[in-house]
Amino acid sequence: MTARTPRLSRLRRLTPGRGEDGAGRSGRRRGATPKVVALGGGQGLSASLAALRRITGDLTAVVTVADDGGSSGRLREELGVLPPGDLRKALAALCGDDDWGQTWARVIQHRFQSEGDLHGHAVGNLLIVALWEQLGDPVQALDLVGRLLGAQGRVLPMSAVPLELQALVRGHDPARPEDVDTVRGQATVALTPGEVLSVQVVPSAPPAVPEAVAAVLDADWVVLGPGSWFSSVIPHLLVPELLEALVETKARRVLSLNLAPQPGETEGFSPQRHLEVLARHAPKLALDVVLADEAAVPDRESLADAAKRFGAAVELAPVARQDGSPKHDPELLAAAYDRIFRMHGRIGPWR
Repeated sequence: MTARTPRLSRLRRLTPGRGEDGAGRSGRRRGATPKVVALGGGQGLSASLAALRRITGDLTAVVTVADDGGSSGRLREELGVLPPGDLRKALAALCGDDDWGQTWARVIQHRFQSEGDLHGHAVGNLLIVALWEQLGDPVQALDLVGRLLGAQGRVLPMSAVPLELQALVRGHDPARPEDVDTVRGQATVALTPGEVLSVQVVPSAPPAVPEAVAAVLDADWVVLGPGSWFSSVIPHLLVPELLEALVETKARRVLSLNLAPQPGETEGFSPQRHLEVLARHAPKLALDVVLADEAAVPDRESLADAAKRFGAAVELAPVARQDGSPKHDPELLAAAYDRIFRMHGRIGPWR
């Protein structure tokens, strides 16, 4: 990456969004709402952010950086940069509902369709990588994109180095259903037909982004999930400094479960099995609340028992879209988060 460019100050004057006092385009004063940090990646994190931005003006997304498929994978391989795709999706989810926000959300999500090298690349991915190369600072570049979009929150990578996801999978090769193989790459892990037993990242013990660690330690609430369990949620627990912050923070912690098992990665998983897998990867992690859709929990007693091992209570709420798709409704999810923050949280200035 190149050194920081002097054009940054001029670019800042040209872009709307966050002011120096930390207020977003909504003008909500910092400290008037709970400080919330959401961790994850992909569509799951986007759903959580779209809900959370409706109830807090102080929101930070900490995003996994192990993606190696599609446009992100091509840019990562060619330029050696962090995969920008999940970061782009998080920024789009934080765009406001006004014309400015929705226009920019569509623009950065737009993918080129062609017969050439640009085919499949997302505009936002190219914008983010260009600013990384211009500024030489991934956090500063993401902050600048956020100001351009008028994002109602901040987006941070969980690590400053691109990571490779590796998984131990039983039956990855259907011809050898009992054999355990090492499967490499997030895209491959997500689609494996076998049973994922555990995951790790390479390099092991990667450095956390300091701003992400600071945000977790300073938060009132930390939200983990929903999302692809092995490829988007658990990787945060494999970054030692970030896991230490999650264990030591005085924030309350809520785990948001998926609406349905993910084909391949968590095929056949019950809600409680998601918790059991999480515990194996982070045995010292405590939780305060486990949030699940009431229609997605056939065995409430078993889920409650699994949550107790984390010291958590279970909150069941209707959070799915009414069209029957396994997707969260942002308004319903926002209502569930708001109720949890008020019922389980410390008395704070947002009350």
